[in-house]
Amino acid sequence: MSDGAPSPSRRNKFLVVVDDTPECKSAIRFACRRAWHVGGGVILLKVIEPPDFQHWMGVEQVMREEAREAAEELLQNLSEEIRQDTNLVPEFVIRDGYVKDELLALIEEDRDIRILVLAASPDSGGPGPLVKSLVGEMSGTFAIPITVVPGNMSNSQLDAVT
Repeated sequence: MSDGAPSPSRRNKFLVVVDDTPECKSAIRFACRRAWHVGGGVILLKVIEPPDFQHWMGVEQVMREEAREAAEELLQNLSEEIRQDTNLVPEFVIRDGYVKDELLALIEEDRDIRILVLAASPDSGGPGPLVKSLVGEMSGTFAIPITVVPGNMSNSQLDAVT
């Protein structure tokens, strides 16, 4: 019977949702620095959400392929930056669906994920919909700890707290 502790062959992982927001880089930096310090790993999750409106089937397929190629390129570029900074090689996960649904599914599937790292938007409109949902509505029932990094922290400030 397992007590939930990771076996020696398992590796604690920090999960970061990659999106187009400027604060996403803060979450990635924090997660990578923490993983590097504790000997863990990092997973970068990029979710390709369905379009708001339906296209002809052929056009929609082309749009999906282009979105997947863009996601792969983005994750490859981020991976290179991470490798140069920390020597870590992050895992990539690209999924089609809705961010919250795919995030929850991935956490359920990969038991090595120990911490979700999100960055809060520094804008006056609030921390962002994912942070608001997970830290607010679901915080008491979420399966793993959530670390929310202020999106306006500088690299030196992030490095000082990792």
